[in-house]
Amino acid sequence: MTWIRNPQVSAMLLLGAAVLGLVVANTPLGPGLDELKHWHLPFPVAGLDLSMAHWVTDGLLVVFFFVAAIELRYELTQGELASVRRAIVPSVAAVGGVAAPAIIFLAIVPSELDRGWPIPIATDIAFALGVLALVGRRLPSRVRALLLALAIIDDLIGILVIAVFFTTELAWLPLGGAVLAVVAFALLGRAYRARRGSWPLRIAMVAIAVLTWWLVASSGIHATIAGVALGAVLAPAPAESARVKLEPAVNGIVLPLFAFVAASVTIPQIPIAQLSPVFWAILVALPLGKLIGISIAGFGAQLATRVPKQERLTPAELLAVALLGGIGFTVSLLMNELAFRSAEEFLVEGTLGVLAGSLVAVVLGAACTALLARRYPAADDAAIAQYELDESTRRTDGR
Repeated sequence: MTWIRNPQVSAMLLLGAAVLGLVVANTPLGPGLDELKHWHLPFPVAGLDLSMAHWVTDGLLVVFFFVAAIELRYELTQGELASVRRAIVPSVAAVGGVAAPAIIFLAIVPSELDRGWPIPIATDIAFALGVLALVGRRLPSRVRALLLALAIIDDLIGILVIAVFFTTELAWLPLGGAVLAVVAFALLGRAYRARRGSWPLRIAMVAIAVLTWWLVASSGIHATIAGVALGAVLAPAPAESARVKLEPAVNGIVLPLFAFVAASVTIPQIPIAQLSPVFWAILVALPLGKLIGISIAGFGAQLATRVPKQERLTPAELLAVALLGGIGFTVSLLMNELAFRSAEEFLVEGTLGVLAGSLVAVVLGAACTALLARRYPAADDAAIAQYELDESTRRTDGR
């Protein structure tokens, strides 16, 4: 299953699933698909009465956030963000890339729709890195490093936004139980290496993880936060083992299925000019907001921190990163679903805005990256493959 870990493959699966969902929703099969998405099981499961679509967004997507949290922890402790000096430029760029799209969105929509401001702030790691791997292999490693670090910090900000702004009324008893379950999960993780990952221990960890998810979902906090908490506290050895085992499923099943479900909306039969401000705000804020925010903040941070010239991204390289950062896709679709879950009209137009804005960012980002890559010598595929193997080995040994 090594091929499915390839960022190019992951990006293509995401795009294909989204296109398929959009196409099917606008064929005679569309009404049946919509009915299936809104279908509920005949009985609640452990007190949770979720539609099939919500089992994907509130259930399966937790696995993605679990793996993302493991990646985030690694980068903060051993990777691109392990020191203040290395983290400050992508951190400032990420904040700029969050602030500018939010400001543009709020400037376009009326006040009653301002709850959608988090939709254009996200960068899709898998998609952005996939496009970079597809057309930008000649670029210096510092370009990929900045894009990766920026997207990871962007995800961290997105997680905080979900936890703070999309939390309903808190139920303190389940929340307290979730905290205890996370502690128990962390303790079991520490015993993993001593017991060499015995099957009883693994089963116990899976059971605690499911219990944590249920408690978080019952507490009023969005269920994906359970995946974040569990991935953040898991000890290095089991964390790497879990990442390696789950990554193919996340890339090949979880994210494509979410993209299919989220993108399966019926295109409104109205003139383009009559689309709501939500659509136009996202369409503009995703590519333009990220371009303005990341490029200006990143350039300013490099100057302010006096990054050595040989390590500094050129304006053209920073422009390419900023354009690729406008690919919101997965997390933006989730933000849209959370913001307009109770408003079907805006949910549909928000989805179309995310797809259209991300497509603009893909086209412009890929074109800019491809043109920029022509300035550099041809990539040595063997050297790149060896570097990726060494990096994977280093991560495994380090955990």
